[in-house]
Amino acid sequence: MSNTIRIKKRSSSGSAGAPSSLSPSELAFNEADLKLYYGFGDNGSTPPSASSIITIGGAGAFFNKTDTRNANTVLSGPTTGSAAAPTFRSLVAADIPSLAHTKISDFDTGVQTNRVDQLASATNPVTGVTPTADAHFATKGYVDGVAQGLDIKEAVKVATTANITLSGTQTIDGVAVSADERVLVKNQSTATENGLYLCKASSWTRTDDLATGDDASSVFVFVDQGTVNSDNSFVCTTNKGSAVVGTNNLTFTQFSGAGNPVAGDGIDKTGNTISLDLKSNGGLVIESTELALDLAASSITGTLPVTKLTSLTSTVTELNVLDGITATTSELNLMDGGTSATSTTLATADRFVCNDNGTMKQVALSDLVTFLEDGSTSGFDIDGGTY
Repeated sequence: MSNTIRIKKRSSSGSAGAPSSLSPSELAFNEADLKLYYGFGDNGSTPPSASSIITIGGAGAFFNKTDTRNANTVLSGPTTGSAAAPTFRSLVAADIPSLAHTKISDFDTGVQTNRVDQLASATNPVTGVTPTADAHFATKGYVDGVAQGLDIKEAVKVATTANITLSGTQTIDGVAVSADERVLVKNQSTATENGLYLCKASSWTRTDDLATGDDASSVFVFVDQGTVNSDNSFVCTTNKGSAVVGTNNLTFTQFSGAGNPVAGDGIDKTGNTISLDLKSNGGLVIESTELALDLAASSITGTLPVTKLTSLTSTVTELNVLDGITATTSELNLMDGGTSATSTTLATADRFVCNDNGTMKQVALSDLVTFLEDGSTSGFDIDGGTY
């Protein structure tokens, strides 16, 4: 008959809970609460007793995988408040961590396949949308804010750049204008003639949307074509009440495009093109669309004082010493500390240049040897170092 090892136990008719004491490493099982207890540590008493009693198995210590649970429940601590033993409870929003869309493998693919018109209609106001390019979406509020105060008219083909005869088909701003095409006339010598016109084979007529007697104040119009005015827009800046078409002088000012900058000193402006106004042979030139300096230009004026050369330590007198020097390129390179070197056999008559108390002199190598051999003058130590 085999040996039988039994552990301490409490019957199912007893109370739930751990025994009051256990010996070190002793096991006890409570049939009332179905938990297995273990005597942990040694408190040093005689006879020895465990320092503490811990639960290592059984119902409540570990959950039974065969027990059924309600849907959408988790084994977790409390939803709020202080920490407590975990229980099976309903899932709450706080149990779900934030998840970046980059962690969802098909998120971008799934979202990008849907068009805007396939999404559900918005039920709340859209805010914070500020378009910065032509193809961007814009809210009605943004559009209303931009258009507020402007009387937007149908676009014109061209806009004038000078006074014209308001009769017959003609070329305006480099574009041929045919009959019944819209034109913004804005540069007439008689400013009451300015406005929107339809080109005609004979006398031109004003357009119906800005006819004689209308108020042109804040009229806005876009220009389609033209060497100077293409893709620009203009607005009538004549004050309301003083902008009666055919009666008052009308002024149209560029509203969009390159704006209406004024060329200052050194700047040229032709239409929307801004360029440098370069002095002939003044030293500045354009080379392959880039600004460059031509030091050989004949019309450079003024002189450069030596004091402007902040890193130069020589005086004018010292620089003038160079006047009249005869030297080859290789000799100048040698004096300038060139990196190239040529091996040679030194002789006692060879010379080097040194500063003799402020005076530059050529000194023979034999003089250097004599100086080094004179221990009382040039004595020095030779240190072999350490290892």
